Amino acid sequence: MNENAFFFQGDTLLLPEDFPDSAINSGLPLELSNDFDKNTLDIFEIPALDTPSVIRAVSVPTGTVLPSSWKGIPVRRVLTLLSASGDEGGALIRACHIAQWRQASRFCGACGAKNTDVRGEAQRICPVCGQEEFPRICPAVIVAITDDKNRILLAHNKKFRTGVYSLISGFSEAGETLESAVVREIREEVNIEVRDIAYVKSQPWPFPNSLMIGFKARFLSGTIKPDGIEIEDAAWFSRDNLPELPAEGSLSRFLINSWLSGNLYES
Repeated sequence: MNENAFFFQGDTLLLPEDFPDSAINSGLPLELSNDFDKNTLDIFEIPALDTPSVIRAVSVPTGTVLPSSWKGIPVRRVLTLLSASGDEGGALIRACHIAQWRQASRFCGACGAKNTDVRGEAQRICPVCGQEEFPRICPAVIVAITDDKNRILLAHNKKFRTGVYSLISGFSEAGETLESAVVREIREEVNIEVRDIAYVKSQPWPFPNSLMIGFKARFLSGTIKPDGIEIEDAAWFSRDNLPELPAEGSLSRFLINSWLSGNLYES
């Protein structure tokens, strides 16, 4: 029986120092949890989505000092490593999302009692008031905007590392369609209007609980003006003068690569 599990500390994947990158999406023997104080660990299993199997994971509390033989790799970087082999890391991403949700849902949000697990499900229930808890999934739109000169609009968010430019993105608000969120975020962040909005692809993004929904759109009108709050700089870029781009493995890079290859409007 396969007793492998993914080990996390927040959104960081934990591995032995000598663990090969090529096996990063296969998990670790569950018995390696003995390297930690088991009284502090959250060890759980959840059903997989595409097979009748289960996914096992171990959540190590934030602030715990790792054993000297262990290392941590941000899951964002893991996605980049996996993308080189065409692996989207579905089981690992699901486990990471659930691990963080479990840390945030230990107590009932209605009455404060300690929640209990529903066996075999990604679900918790309050034994006092009966309120059910499920993993939170927050939809966020991200959009590749192109103009009639076949340029792409890229922006530098204040949270990005210096020099990195990406696509316009933002969370969908209550009562808002995804298409309306695209229009609003673009208008708010860079002051332009778009047309021909169309869905391209989605990606689970557990940092901590998002679902990124990728769109493409064409420039309609306006002059680029960064909002100065989130977006520090934005401009049109052609294929021969690109800035530093987001890492491979992200939906933003997938959309940009689709534009670079000429496939964005073939999808």
